[in-house]
This record gives sequence, C-alpha cells and structure tokens, in this order.
Amino acid sequence: MDDVALLEALFEASVAARAALDGLEDWGPNGERPGQYRLDVAADAAAVAALSKSGIPILSEESGRTDGPLPLLAVLDPIDGSTNAYRGIPMYSTSICVFDADGPRVGTVVNHCSGQRYHAIRGSGAWRDGVVIAPSKCDSLSDSVIGLSGVLHGGLEPWQYRTFGCASLEFCAVAEGSLDAYVLGQGVSLRPWDYLAGLLICVEAGASVSELDGHDPWIRSDSPRRPIAAGTHDLLQAILAGAG
Repeated sequence: MDDVALLEALFEASVAARAALDGLEDWGPNGERPGQYRLDVAADAAAVAALSKSGIPILSEESGRTDGPLPLLAVLDPIDGSTNAYRGIPMYSTSICVFDADGPRVGTVVNHCSGQRYHAIRGSGAWRDGVVIAPSKCDSLSDSVIGLSGVLHGGLEPWQYRTFGCASLEFCAVAEGSLDAYVLGQGVSLRPWDYLAGLLICVEAGASVSELDGHDPWIRSDSPRRPIAAGTHDLLQAILAGAG
C-alpha cells in the first residue's frame, strides 16, 4: 500500500469514528473500565472496521490488537480527549500512526471539532488540510507558551501555559507553531496511541522532540512513555533542564 492509499484509509477510519457518535444517545462512562466511555467503544468499533477493510493490523487503546495481512501496524486512539467529548469541551480527535518495518511511516490526527486534518509522512513533511506546517521559532522558555499535561515542574517558568486535555492535538499545535512546546508534568505519562501520530507530525514539521526518561518513544506496544516536543532545539533543552 502506497502512502496516498494509506492516508486515505486512515482518514476514512477517522471519519467513521466520528460518524459513530452521531447516533449515540449516551456518550458517558460505560462502567466496564475506568476512564472508558460509550463514545470510545462506538468510535473504536467503527474505526477498526474501516481499517480492517484495508488489511492493516491494529493496536487500539480500546480493543487491543486486531490481525491483518499487511506488514504494517496502525496504533489507534479512536477518540483522544474523550473526557472533553463527554463534557462538551470542543477538543478531541482521532489519532492514528502506522508503522512499517523501518518505524513510524504515516501519522494522521483529525480534529473532530474544527474538522482540521493533520498528517505526516516519514521523510516528506507535515501538513494541515494540505498546507505545509512548521513550528515556532521561540527559543526562550520565558517567552514561550506551552501546552501542559499535569502540573508544571518547579523549574519550568514559561511565559504562559495551556492545558487542553488532548495530547494528539497539542503535539499538532507545536508542529504548526500555535504552541511553542508541549510538556508533561511530574508523574504524568502517555500511552503510544495518545502521542505517536502527533509526535511524528512534530518531527516531520521540524520540531525537536525527546522523552523525559530517556526511553525510545517510537514503540509498538502499550507501554507508557513521557514524550515532549518544542519548536526549537534551544527551547527543548531549556525544558529538559527545568524538568530535571
């Protein structure tokens, strides 16, 4: 499957995930797993069905692994920011990153509130709605506006920060320069489906990325990681120094 066909499959799955919510009366907790909502389950079933038609094996936050004949793996978060969605906060997405034998190949993040579509292709760049994106040039922590999950480390003193509750879109905001960086507070970690697509979009847009504990963030399992991103290398280094 070439990159164009792969992107079409990922966007089709994202559209299916959102469409599954339209007829769903109760978006609330399903009582089966802490933090899981009925909207998550409905979106997952639709996205998995769409991806499975293309023969792509899947690792989903909601339903685990699904086999397929292609030598690929789609790491899927059918609804990232599901608490936002349930509470009516307009910040949630579908995030999908596809691996091949050489690592992360294609990533898509679809903002279901604005309709914006972000994607990246390894070695080729990153786009929002077909327009090339690039990060900000901010290199000073004291001048930066950063996205945050959790509570700020004591050594981090940005100009301002924002907490949106949707990691995939916050990484995309770094990639397009809306945020200067995205960081995780003490004790906060993410699962790969939360960040892989957004992190690939950051890398391909030209942002600098790292992992706070020194681990490889590009994994095909459900292990927790602590990825961060900044528009410039200098800002990333200032964040790492302050977080340490």
